[in-house]
Amino acid sequence: MKKSKVGTSILLVDDDPQVLESVNLLLRAEGYSVTPCNNALLAISKLEETRIDVVLTDIKMPDMSGIELLEKIHNNHGQLPVLLMTAYADLNTAVDAISKGAFEFIIKPYSPQYLLHAISKAVEHNNYLKLKDNYKVYLEDMVKLKTQELEGARNNAQLLGSEIVERLTAIAEFRDAEAGAHVARMGVYCRMIAESLGLSSEFGREILQSSPLHDIGKIGVTDYILMKRGPLSSQEFEVIKTHTTQGRRILSRSSHPVLKMAESIALNHHEKWDGTGYPVGLKGDDIPLEGRIVMIVDQYDALRSERPYKPSLPHNEVLDIITKGTGRTRPAHFDPDVLNSFCKLAPEFDQIYLEQGDSLFLKSMFLDS
Repeated sequence: MKKSKVGTSILLVDDDPQVLESVNLLLRAEGYSVTPCNNALLAISKLEETRIDVVLTDIKMPDMSGIELLEKIHNNHGQLPVLLMTAYADLNTAVDAISKGAFEFIIKPYSPQYLLHAISKAVEHNNYLKLKDNYKVYLEDMVKLKTQELEGARNNAQLLGSEIVERLTAIAEFRDAEAGAHVARMGVYCRMIAESLGLSSEFGREILQSSPLHDIGKIGVTDYILMKRGPLSSQEFEVIKTHTTQGRRILSRSSHPVLKMAESIALNHHEKWDGTGYPVGLKGDDIPLEGRIVMIVDQYDALRSERPYKPSLPHNEVLDIITKGTGRTRPAHFDPDVLNSFCKLAPEFDQIYLEQGDSLFLKSMFLDS
């Protein structure tokens, strides 16, 4: 017995007992495992019960033609190699068989050497198909595994990034209890405007998480200036303005998208649409969009909030200041599209501010991403 053929199973189908016996003996002598059947229906049931590598069938069967059997096999068992045998050298039948997927067409009386060669080729072809299928499954499994690994790494990176942002935000709030509610509202307001402008959900998530860090640079400003009651001197105001560049310095050189956006916001959230802002005096579209959004949101919430140097202002008064202007604030300071979105959302902003006492509300809004 040839060991290379051990375990290779041939389904042999022929209604002629002599042919069935002679081919069975020939194939077994070559080391193949043979399952003989004298009709097509029995062959179909054997295919369901037994692992078969190659089918060798007569084309003329009492219950079903070999070509019909071929079609049923390929419908139910993929491209399992099927070799057809016939005693008639009918070219049209041969062409029909090949066109329907027959692996080989063998004319009776056959040469044993040719039959064994055809069987050997069919076995090799079937092994190739199995190898290809197995390799495909292997690749699919590897893709799933790598995808899961990458997804896990991405989730871990997002969790780490969120924790870093939360800890930096806690630093920004450290010296001012009211600042905690302020920065939480900032994130919610900014995402609402981003959604109103039709920006991507990814941009909305990033600005939700990054905008609370807009004033991180104030940790470099002394309490005397930050908490001063009354107007600042021109020198003190110049010190306050440095919180933008200080914030950029603190957040710079990060590859994390949230911290990269936070760096841009920290630097640009006091730039004004008409070019009268600081620290550089950028104008119009030269100001990054996230800076333009945070700028109007920061103005709104700062005016509404009580500070050592000013009382809290009611919603309608703040809305008038932003949309109509005062000595220090003018509509020209704001991106017109952002200002328009702000006006549409103003009633919702007011509601969020009034619910500031509900820390659970703010926390859930801030963390929802």
